[in-house]
Amino acid sequence: MRRAGGIVGDLLEELRSRLAPGWTTADVDRFAEAYIRDRGAIPSFKGYRGFPAATCTCLNHELVHGLPSDRHEIAPGDLVKIDVGACLEGWHADSSLTIAIDPVSNRDRHLVESVERALVEGIATVRDGVELQEISAAIEDSLGASGLVVPHHYIGHGIGRNLHEYPPVPNYRSEALPNPSLQSGMTIAVEPIALLEFSRIGVAADGWTVVSLDNVRSAQREHTILVTQTGCEILTSLSAH
Repeated sequence: MRRAGGIVGDLLEELRSRLAPGWTTADVDRFAEAYIRDRGAIPSFKGYRGFPAATCTCLNHELVHGLPSDRHEIAPGDLVKIDVGACLEGWHADSSLTIAIDPVSNRDRHLVESVERALVEGIATVRDGVELQEISAAIEDSLGASGLVVPHHYIGHGIGRNLHEYPPVPNYRSEALPNPSLQSGMTIAVEPIALLEFSRIGVAADGWTVVSLDNVRSAQREHTILVTQTGCEILTSLSAH
């Protein structure tokens, strides 16, 4: 999982440095798939529950599960959300980030930076023996303090031999979802998502892309982490390991 995570982390940083107006979301997807396969891994998302692409790539008011398209061209001022996974020798790692294309409005910058901060604050709670929803509470409180709205439909998850495993990792407190104690050796994907304001949510005509029906912008950030006795290890950072 460290090796798969290194591929994903390096890929996202490469896209952060390369992405520019004129790319389409399909260009992002083709680049990502080639990058993953060239390093001996396979795209975790491609074929998962019938999804036809290697990445979920969303623009602006699209929240998650964005279906890449040559018709969707990236423009100045766009928020580009890229969610991607790699599977290496049967082990998965999953990460996402939001890239703001200059010029960036102050409101959009606040959105992206707040979601990044919420991920950091959520991960900071992790260690052996802590209840899982300590992560959820930290993320919810951080995003709420930033004036953002947490959609309850889409959350983080366990990960390992399968892309999605137990337990669910919500970005909000929930008595309806499990709250197990974290144990050293567990691997989970922590994935805060936030909207600038409340919005109705639906699925686009492509059958995959989840959108704000009120054209409200959103941001997303995710890391796969390993729980340790004293904290955690981020497996989808750059591949220094």
